[in-house]
Amino acid sequence: MSAAEAIQSPVQWHSTFGRRLLKRPLAVSCLAFLVVVGLVGVIAPIALPGIETQHAGNLLQVNQAPSWDHLLGTDQLGRDVLQRLLVGTRVTIVGVLEAVVVLVGIGVPVGLAAGYLGGSFDRVAMWVVDLAFSIPGIIIVILVLSLYPENMPAAMVTLGVLLAPLIVRVTRSATLQIRDAPYIDAARVSGLSGAFIVSRHVLPRVSGAVIVQVSFLAAVALGAQAGLAFLNLLVPAPAPSWGGMVQDGTNVLLIHPWLIWPPGMAIALTMLAFSLLGDVARDVSTELWSPSSTPKKRGRRSAPKRFAAVPQVETSSLLSVQGLCISFDSQAGPVLAVDDVSIDINAGEVVGVVGESGCGKSLTLAAILGLLPGNGQITGGRIDFEGRDLVHLSERELRGIRGKQIALIAQDAMSGLDPCLRIGVQLEELIRRHTGNGRRLARRRAVELLAEVHLANPEQVARSYAHQLSGGMAQRVAIARALAGEPSLLLADEPTTALDVTIQAEILDLLRELSSTRGMAVLLVSHDWGVIADVCERVFVMYSGEVVEHAAAMPIYRSPLHPYTKALLLADPRDSDRGQALNSIGGTVPHPGEWPVGCRFQARCGIAVSRCAESKVRLTNLPDGRSTRCLRVEEMQA
Repeated sequence: MSAAEAIQSPVQWHSTFGRRLLKRPLAVSCLAFLVVVGLVGVIAPIALPGIETQHAGNLLQVNQAPSWDHLLGTDQLGRDVLQRLLVGTRVTIVGVLEAVVVLVGIGVPVGLAAGYLGGSFDRVAMWVVDLAFSIPGIIIVILVLSLYPENMPAAMVTLGVLLAPLIVRVTRSATLQIRDAPYIDAARVSGLSGAFIVSRHVLPRVSGAVIVQVSFLAAVALGAQAGLAFLNLLVPAPAPSWGGMVQDGTNVLLIHPWLIWPPGMAIALTMLAFSLLGDVARDVSTELWSPSSTPKKRGRRSAPKRFAAVPQVETSSLLSVQGLCISFDSQAGPVLAVDDVSIDINAGEVVGVVGESGCGKSLTLAAILGLLPGNGQITGGRIDFEGRDLVHLSERELRGIRGKQIALIAQDAMSGLDPCLRIGVQLEELIRRHTGNGRRLARRRAVELLAEVHLANPEQVARSYAHQLSGGMAQRVAIARALAGEPSLLLADEPTTALDVTIQAEILDLLRELSSTRGMAVLLVSHDWGVIADVCERVFVMYSGEVVEHAAAMPIYRSPLHPYTKALLLADPRDSDRGQALNSIGGTVPHPGEWPVGCRFQARCGIAVSRCAESKVRLTNLPDGRSTRCLRVEEMQA
């Protein structure tokens, strides 16, 4: 398995999940509450013997309100409500545990097998699941109780069987998403058994989704148990249970309504604890596994001590990226994904960054905004913006810069629009956030922004939803959103992807116009040399996480220096002859962690020599203001 794949491979899931869960105050509160409930269920029947068989208490003290003698009052037979509530906890919790054990014991193995094996087993399992969903579960439970009166184990086991299909479906869905992952294929090729792969590699990944569903179903089982006890179908009198105590309270509701509150609140709080714990577990699981999850909360960010600090270079640039290094943690150690990248852009300038997928272009943009995915972190370098090093700003300070001073246009404009809100409402939110304007002014400004990006009938667009827009319209709306905070720097990550040639030209004209009229700098990332040539004044060419060439746009087109730049230009299909095979670059971009020593393009280069594989190639600044990272160019210049 490569180091790049190791970034997504299973880690010590259980300990990591537990640590993250215990860092959440809400999770700690829910767990503490449930632990207390469990301890009460164990200790109370031992500490208060005889309560389960107590038919009546002091009949001279019936239906009393809470007092020092009886903290929660007495019921209609003079029995202490607090004592019955504590002792009844065991019956209630045992019933929930019986249902949960059964639904997990059936649902998780069947769901794992169906998702991992597929084929006939999957089809049969899902047919049974669909059939189970059509069965009225509570009717089946009542039917079982008619055969086995007041038999709680029989009822709760039946309930667990009927709820198990929900776990099967969730587990199967989560398994399907990862069964074809590279590390699963690597485990199969290594000869590991299917059972080992499922238990070691698949189960940890699906555990988060399972925990969420189990927490929810535990709350459902508690509600069902309390409901059946309320109907006097589960627990024989006079044994107390929370549902039975609610039923006792309803019998005297008009003369003593207090009796329904203690058991009712116990049921409600326990169900709430299960549900909230599931919500927190879902969030923690998402953070643990998703590479595009929300960035980790941080205070001050600083480069690790093992990296030499990059001194600030005096510059008049609006943005100056100096020696930027980005790494991702893996089982094999840190994996470097961006290495010593330096890029600068002046106010009002349009600068392009070009290179194949996997070269680190989008990661560099994410680092500028402080939004690195997953466990990515800046491990070296500086990002100076208007005299401030963004690397060392807190999350709160960065929020003040994002959108207002530095804005982003992402690749897929439609995915950035909320399908449930009108376009005008989404623009108004940003305008009010960045400018402090009131609702009326923000609404007016939203329409103005839509007009500035040349949308016909901007009032109608503001009243529209995302699904009512074409691709070109959505891209213009994305640009309008980026302009809402009046930024001085616009980061455009392939803004013309998936657009036809005519719309693409219009978007590029719009970007050029906005840069000229607003004095706004644009850092444009693209695969398309035609796009770069159309709007950019200078170009940075990236390969395998580093800048290999930098020059003004025209010189780099007319006389590229680095072999990779030449190969990219030759691979432009518009320069190929009709009927001839398209030019291409042999091989692929090496993954982070697999970069060769020396020049990283050597395996695909037609002029590489033995010296190219000896040591890291430095970026050489040439007298004409260009720079390149190639030993052969250095030799020619010498």
